[in-house]
Amino acid sequence: MGVEEQRAGKFYVERDVLDELCLDQVARRRTHSTRPPLKERVKDSIRCSVPKLKRSVLSTLPVLSWLPRYSVRDNGLGDLISGISVGIMHLPQGMAYALLASVPPVYGLYTSFYPVLVYCILGTSRHISIGTFAVISIMIGSVTEKLAPDSDFTFLNGTNGTAVLDVAARDAYRVQIAASTTVLSGLFQVLLGIVRFGFVVTYLSEPLVRGYTTGAATHVVVSQLKYIFGIHPARFSGPLSQVYILIDICRHLPETNIGALVVSLVALVVLIVVKELNSCYEKKLPLPIPIELIVIIAATLISYYGNLNSQYDVAVVGEIPRGLKSPSLPDVSLWGTVVGDAFAVAIVGYAINISLGKTFGLKHGYKVDSNQELVALGLSNTVGGFFQCYSVTSSMSRSLIQESTGGKTQVAGVVSSVIVLITVLQLGTLFEELPKAVLSCIVFVNLKGIFKQYLDIPALWKSNKVDLLVWLVTLACTILLNLDLGLAASIAFSLLTVIFRTQLPRYSILGQVPGTELYLDTDTYEEAKEIPGITIFRSSTTVYYTNAELYLDALQEKTGIDIGKLLTQNKKRDAKQKRKENKEEKKAEKEAKKQKGVNGHLHNGTVHPEDKVDVEKGNRTDVALTDRPTNGQVNWAYEQQGTGLDPGYETGSRGDDAITQMSNTGGEGERGRSSDNDTHTIILDLSTASFVDTVTVMTLNNIFRDYREIDIDIYLAGCQVCVVEQLSRAGFFSESIPKSRLFTTVHDAVLHSLRLQGTIYECALDMACTTKM
Repeated sequence: MGVEEQRAGKFYVERDVLDELCLDQVARRRTHSTRPPLKERVKDSIRCSVPKLKRSVLSTLPVLSWLPRYSVRDNGLGDLISGISVGIMHLPQGMAYALLASVPPVYGLYTSFYPVLVYCILGTSRHISIGTFAVISIMIGSVTEKLAPDSDFTFLNGTNGTAVLDVAARDAYRVQIAASTTVLSGLFQVLLGIVRFGFVVTYLSEPLVRGYTTGAATHVVVSQLKYIFGIHPARFSGPLSQVYILIDICRHLPETNIGALVVSLVALVVLIVVKELNSCYEKKLPLPIPIELIVIIAATLISYYGNLNSQYDVAVVGEIPRGLKSPSLPDVSLWGTVVGDAFAVAIVGYAINISLGKTFGLKHGYKVDSNQELVALGLSNTVGGFFQCYSVTSSMSRSLIQESTGGKTQVAGVVSSVIVLITVLQLGTLFEELPKAVLSCIVFVNLKGIFKQYLDIPALWKSNKVDLLVWLVTLACTILLNLDLGLAASIAFSLLTVIFRTQLPRYSILGQVPGTELYLDTDTYEEAKEIPGITIFRSSTTVYYTNAELYLDALQEKTGIDIGKLLTQNKKRDAKQKRKENKEEKKAEKEAKKQKGVNGHLHNGTVHPEDKVDVEKGNRTDVALTDRPTNGQVNWAYEQQGTGLDPGYETGSRGDDAITQMSNTGGEGERGRSSDNDTHTIILDLSTASFVDTVTVMTLNNIFRDYREIDIDIYLAGCQVCVVEQLSRAGFFSESIPKSRLFTTVHDAVLHSLRLQGTIYECALDMACTTKM
């Protein structure tokens, strides 16, 4: 066996045909696993050493791995500028997204402070900006409004009998609900990270996440329309709630507050124009224009000096307390009510965070640990929940600013937290006259990136229609069924598409490309020609319990062999033959008795010895003549099973040429075939199989048994090592199905079959030549 390089692009191979038994000998299959025993692995996991302790500490606290080596000269200026830029963005977005969470705006500033510091210590991504995010905020808002609706805090005024809303009590309870939900979602994330369950996000495909965030953005828009128009629509929950809210908003449009609408339109125009200028002149501007902060300051001044709240009834932010809140325990009694929402927030928040983190990690060449990210995000939420924060995740807009302005480490996050802290301690009260409509406009403008995801529709239509279907179904479920039920329904549908794709794979008949060892789909490649008498069948996916029956049906359809019909015919033929044999036996017995009665006895009643021999001989001849015929076909493979291969039997170019000649001549020289179908061999290409289950093993056993009865040989080819091991453990291999039935490649199985059937010409059987590949 050897390999000789000839020239670029070509090589020649000379080797024996290899079945599984020969392969084990040639490749020297290991008789024991190289993996340490379970006992040793357990001991190693609990064994403590200084290097192992160091690795454990550094993996748990990533800040210790990069902070001691932090270079102020190389990274200091970029992190400072980036931190200031992101901190300026935190202020308007924190207050605006707090409205989505249905909590007072100042709690958005708290959420932009505590969790950011925790992530700087525990996170492994250097560029993402943790804090408030529209999708997570609206998910929290759906919980707070569901459990603390305005109707629960409305009472009648005893003086004039009008309904009065206790805003302070309502907001306090909503903050409590948001904090409890945040702590519970954080605990979910920490537990999943500890048990190394970071791969759970793989069940959220990219089309699913993008469709879900687009649908959530629709919820965001609907929730903010009341501030834009200055109206007070009723609140709805449950499926189709967004439809009912839109209908109610349209019903209240005649009550639109003109002052709020004018403020909204002016703010929208300014924000959109300046943000487009930032995009157009991104490379020329050293820093993007902080238009959001400018609009907030200008709107606050106009509202304060124009008395918009008192004269035009424009809703404003209201009282913003100075200073930070002291930590408090969450209301554990709420966990039973919000457990489903908390888990949904945990999964969606982590999916957004890890996808963004890995994007920047690949771009800048560092590794983002998915399990550590779960722990970091979970502790950020848990710690933040004790300080009345709500759930956080990374923000695309802030992360892009943090990267583009020169941020290289999470020191930029610390700087942004300092900006937020200064605002909360000293400057927060200055924004009490800020119109809420301006914050809603900021939310709208920052949704531009999410709504651009609608461009996925034409792209997915061209590339993958199944992914497009997942995207559209996720969008529809999120909008119509709300965020929690929509997420569950979307994941279920996405998993169903995977199941359906494995249940409906592509089944192919393979043919040989002349002069090569390549076997390709005959429907796809014109030069791929079927070898007469041999059918090579392949499924595009693993065969398991959900598609095993379909595999059998496709095998019969593609080969044109109705196994059920042929087995029935064989049974009828056998029954007819048996009846004929019985009839002949009875006839022979009658003839023998007749001969015995006429002249077969001596005078003393004994049979003449010569007559006895003649009768017995005649009976044996009659029986031999009525044995079942073999239709001129000898099943050579089963007669030689388990005997191994001829050592001199090698693959070679002359063997390939012989196969090619057979394909062109229609297979003259074959042994006798039945008139209904000339197939003598079926090769099952299992190279696409990654595992086998009990149903697969049973199916393969049935295939071998049934086709053996109609004198068709079955071979397996291309099985991976893990599949062979699973077949062995399941007891698949036996005297009737030896390992010599399993070949390394399809080409090996073809050559072996043709040799046994006597169809390779003598020049090919010499096999002293080589194969050109």
